[in-house]
Amino acid sequence: MPRLRFNAFSMNCVSHIHHGQWVRPDTRQLDYTDLDAWVELAQILERGKFDALFLADVVGTYASYGGSRDAAVEEGLQTPVNDPSLLIPAMALATENLGFAFTQSILQEHPFNFARRLSTLDHLTKGRVGWNIVTSYLPDAARNLGYGGLPSHEERYRRAEEYMQVIYKLLEGSWEEDAVVRDLERGVYADPAKIHDIDHRGEFFPDVPGPHLAEPSPQRTPVLFQAGTSEWGRDFAARNAEAIFIIASTHDAARLVIEDIRGRAAAVGREPENIVFFLGMSIIVGGTEADALAKAADLDGTASARGYAAHTGGGMGVDLAGIDLDTPIGELDDYNTQGIARSMIDSAPDQTWTFGDLLANRAMNRIVGTPEQIADELESWLEVGVGGINMPYYTTPGTFRDFVDGAVPELQRRGLMQSSYSEGTLREKLADGGAEARLPESHPGGRTRRERLGAPAVA
Repeated sequence: MPRLRFNAFSMNCVSHIHHGQWVRPDTRQLDYTDLDAWVELAQILERGKFDALFLADVVGTYASYGGSRDAAVEEGLQTPVNDPSLLIPAMALATENLGFAFTQSILQEHPFNFARRLSTLDHLTKGRVGWNIVTSYLPDAARNLGYGGLPSHEERYRRAEEYMQVIYKLLEGSWEEDAVVRDLERGVYADPAKIHDIDHRGEFFPDVPGPHLAEPSPQRTPVLFQAGTSEWGRDFAARNAEAIFIIASTHDAARLVIEDIRGRAAAVGREPENIVFFLGMSIIVGGTEADALAKAADLDGTASARGYAAHTGGGMGVDLAGIDLDTPIGELDDYNTQGIARSMIDSAPDQTWTFGDLLANRAMNRIVGTPEQIADELESWLEVGVGGINMPYYTTPGTFRDFVDGAVPELQRRGLMQSSYSEGTLREKLADGGAEARLPESHPGGRTRRERLGAPAVA
């Protein structure tokens, strides 16, 4: 049986997914500006043989709840938020094998400049970096970045496709593999004849001549993550993503998404089995089931229903402030629960939950139990095609330390989690040594390398 990959899911902010927990004395969420806290986390994750630390990001504010961003600011809900990519070099220096995937929107920065950042990070981490490609969904992000408003969903993904074309041309098709000669006798660092302009001209980026400013890094293109599950998002992922983050409440729902995207990938000439699907899953582990349940109850006691409501509504662009968070959902009438809110209520497995409970449970799947119970549940997801777990925290680094000390030994005993790291780059490690450091020819980036440089692409 193949193993699961494990990413810790975090963000360079106070409160990421599980809101209200930052007030607890047993978390370092208030230390998000302190490099020591991030280095401590990275070292715990590497001790537990996690594959990567996956860093989320947004470049806007959640401003739907009550018609303003006040709730998000008061809750520390991804506001304030700092640049995730700047954390990576320090954590890489303190580790040897842990990967680091960070999020950046295609609206956020011109691809010519961003390509240099990708190469720099890949060099500094010795090939342990990945990029989570997003198209943004918060309206004030687009306004602040000069777009006047959020472009349509279709336009954002058309822009994303061209963005990737520019990135591939720069990272894969500008410098030949042997362009750097480092000839000390002649005083020649690189061969000009082997460094090429890209001469890109397109709809959104009308003139990008190149060449790329950085020499080829260990992976050239970092491992590509993506999380869109709309029609446009699935098509984009099928063409570009190597790892896809999904949220699914049932095994059947996960299977349908995975099969659909793999079918689309095969249709565009990619190897669909090479795409790893990471399921979002919160995990609370205890030595006994009673211990785990008590720990969950304690965490639920400090959860902020208002924070969950502001987060959920802000992501959907709807104001949930008019719904009483303490009302059992079975008692909510249609008058104040139209549209999206109504569909969430109707799909709830327990009509005795309050609306706040529903939002908290909707934030991420959750397993509460002993190491054996956790392993049983995770193994069942592996059987439907899930290849990895994206695990957020309740407290940091406590949630991850508990998992490493409690659940990891049982997962490793069953072969569900790696006991040692493979050699090589993040791309090679995720494939347990069964892949090359560079994108394969079946991927658009690999095809770009072959077409522009005439170099043999990875098989």
